[in-house]
Amino acid sequence: MKRRRGAAAEPGCLQAWAAESQALAGRWRAARCSGPGPGGAAEREVRQQRDGFGELLRRMWGLPAALPTLPLELTVLYNSLLFTVGASDSAIKGEAEGIRQVLLRVLEACGACGQDLSTEELWQKVLQEVTAGELQAPLHRLGALQAAWWLAASRLGSTAGLFRLLSNTEDLGRACCREGENELLCLLKAWQVPAEEASLPLVQSTEDLKEILCTAAAFLQGLQELEAGNFATALSLFQEAAGGFCSKRVLAQIYTCLGCCAQQMGKPQTALQHLKRALQVDFQCLPALSHAAAVYHDLGETNAELEALALLYEALGKKLPAAASSSPYFLIRTELLVDTPILASLLRHRHPSEVKYLLAQRCLQDGRVADAVEHYLDFLALLQEGLQQQVPLDDSSALPRIPEVFLETASALEQAGRHQDAITVCEEVISRTTDLIPRMLRVEERLEQLECPSPGAGLVGGLLSQKKESLCYLAWRAAGYLHQGWAWAKLGESKEAITQFSRECLEDAVSRCVCLSVAENLLPEVEVLQKIRLLSLIGRGMQFLDLGRHKEALLDFQHGLQISPGDPAAASYLVQALWKLNRKQEAAAHWQKFSQSPPGEDGQQEGQGRSFPLYLVSCLKQAMFPHSESLAKSIQDYLETTSWDPSS
Repeated sequence: MKRRRGAAAEPGCLQAWAAESQALAGRWRAARCSGPGPGGAAEREVRQQRDGFGELLRRMWGLPAALPTLPLELTVLYNSLLFTVGASDSAIKGEAEGIRQVLLRVLEACGACGQDLSTEELWQKVLQEVTAGELQAPLHRLGALQAAWWLAASRLGSTAGLFRLLSNTEDLGRACCREGENELLCLLKAWQVPAEEASLPLVQSTEDLKEILCTAAAFLQGLQELEAGNFATALSLFQEAAGGFCSKRVLAQIYTCLGCCAQQMGKPQTALQHLKRALQVDFQCLPALSHAAAVYHDLGETNAELEALALLYEALGKKLPAAASSSPYFLIRTELLVDTPILASLLRHRHPSEVKYLLAQRCLQDGRVADAVEHYLDFLALLQEGLQQQVPLDDSSALPRIPEVFLETASALEQAGRHQDAITVCEEVISRTTDLIPRMLRVEERLEQLECPSPGAGLVGGLLSQKKESLCYLAWRAAGYLHQGWAWAKLGESKEAITQFSRECLEDAVSRCVCLSVAENLLPEVEVLQKIRLLSLIGRGMQFLDLGRHKEALLDFQHGLQISPGDPAAASYLVQALWKLNRKQEAAAHWQKFSQSPPGEDGQQEGQGRSFPLYLVSCLKQAMFPHSESLAKSIQDYLETTSWDPSS
């Protein structure tokens, strides 16, 4: 490309600019050698250097572009951008301010233009057409800095294309792919870093920048592969990143990602090793502790899981010092280039109330009732302090809806024998949901019909959301009455228990919902309502049996079997009620029918993948028929003495 001499800066002006650039860089090197000063001195120095290099660059750009000044101009921009990043100390966003302008000035000085070109096209034109030897090293350094911005924007293809140009080869990337290597990493490693010139001092070496780019590229690509489900490739890239140039904080994050990847690959012990390594590198990497608890949960190691959650809760309650990062004198760092949604999700810090809830939930699930009660009551105390407003109630949160937490608390209190407290907690749920329930609720036959795009899809979706919310209110209030019924029963108050089991919301919980279909497409909330209705009928029938009101009990169990045909608890209690009514032939016939039914007939057996809320588990256990063996023996004896064949 033909050079254009242009109106070059006066030699004295150029020398003054060079001296000023060297002075600024020398001052920075001196600050780095002396170490961080007190009270944020390093940060102040970064801001001053940014302003100094920025002012120098503005003066240089006040004159037309000229070839003699361009090497210094490119170097000043390189240093200025580094200080801009260092002063913000946050993830790099947007475009690198000034790079496009300086590339246009390079073309201008060489008698060309490129105003209509994108930044990517400008780099291609400059690196392919500008042959001036004195510009090659400064352009390569600035190109590496451009790559940092593109990596931060996850523009991996643009970064690879740039380094193909910097390496001046088109074949290197293809050769890497043939050998099974990662193309971008191959290009980065193959790039020859230009030697630093004494007349053009740098505030951060290009060699350091190359190492940071390699680490960030491996880390970013590992995250992309992890998100895509390519776990083996992700694992390899994370291992590459772990051997790179980064702070302890970033290294701990990489080990955490390695742990998550190994967990997804079904290698829990390997996952634990990586997560422990993350905590050894940086004890403040609390997401690693959270993930370790999840791995222990998957392994069924409840003691280890609870210990990890307890440590996590304790750590979250402490005011720890600022997390370890790179030295403030490393202006561009790996953590500033890697800022993606999946990383934020993997490294999300749980709120203390979330961890407290997990402790309560796991204890309740494991039958550690006393500990569960303690944790649930602590959690409710946190709610009263308003801390739940700080917790994001989205898919990433461990917290269920607040009424469900109250119902789980009631379940724990019941199992701990604190029945009156359970009744009080349920009353809170009932009182807060009663006014939110509509008089009639229509549930559409097929939910998938509402998922088809249509002009009114937004309105239909909103109505469906309102219906689901109303169903939730209905289920929570019904569950509150159900728990109160069991609690009164445990207190020996059968009449009060029958009253609670018979409350209007339980009698009408399903009838309030006009369901056009009761097939597999039913909303989960309706299935929960049906289960609550069944459990209330069984509970009330049990109380009738205890009071000797066998006919009323029989009606409840028959009704229960209409709601849930083949339910083993309702069927067993129905046989018992018939037996107590001295209708032994009917009892034997029903017993024969139910005992010969294959497991899972009519889709009503538990354990078929249908999971009900945790707050119903204790009710399901209480509704189980406890006398199966004795009843079966009585019926068998009856059949043998009467020689009656129930199948006839």
